[in-house]
Amino acid sequence: MTYSDYRTALVTGASTGMGAAIVRRLTEAGLEVYAVARDEERLAALAAETGAIPHVVDLADVDALERELGALEIDVLVNNAGVSATGNVLDASRGVIDAMVDVNLRAVLHLARLLLPGMVERDRGHVVNITSIAGRYNFFGHTAYHATKAALSQVSRQLRNDVLGRRIRVTEICPGRVETEIFGRNLGGTPEAMAEAWATYYEGYESLTTEDIVRTVDFVVAAPGHVNFGLIEVTPTFQVPGGLTFDRREDA
Repeated sequence: MTYSDYRTALVTGASTGMGAAIVRRLTEAGLEVYAVARDEERLAALAAETGAIPHVVDLADVDALERELGALEIDVLVNNAGVSATGNVLDASRGVIDAMVDVNLRAVLHLARLLLPGMVERDRGHVVNITSIAGRYNFFGHTAYHATKAALSQVSRQLRNDVLGRRIRVTEICPGRVETEIFGRNLGGTPEAMAEAWATYYEGYESLTTEDIVRTVDFVVAAPGHVNFGLIEVTPTFQVPGGLTFDRREDA
């Protein structure tokens, strides 16, 4: 089941970073690609560049998902959109937690509800979920982000059960640090914030690039139809999850 077996694809979080790069690759492979994001201007530019079909949709709006995307026949679904934040649950706002649950998890479940039945009927499809090593390893960060990414790992495994007996593959791609705008957006999204994030998180590091993730998506989608890559963890060579923190109280 190589690219020639598929006609259409849908990519969320398509206006920038990994999502835009994945859209470019899938259109180059000859698929009709539906690009989904909130940024109308960037989507329009991507559509003009690639021929992708833009859908300006807030993934947290389930009514909009059903209205804009529910009737599409999609062969390859790439759930790439994600929301993150700095800090942890002790200082998190209600809105920040809700946004992560809505985009990182709830939207993926609803897109599966809307699009998987068509894949089952056509006996053809591939779901690619972009998660994070934050869903597999404990390190300091936003609890809700870790929780939603861990839940998406379970969703990926469960979807394989749901479509058993059909030629539908489900792949979780679990990246470490990738050079995207996510840290800059967490710091406020201004040009100054983007520059600060680059200096803090990327300058001097050999991080993954968006092209590394595109190659991984390309590899799993182009694999023979009898092969399903369930989980691929992709990290920079110099990044390892590990270590044990043992805090000591001086007043103990």
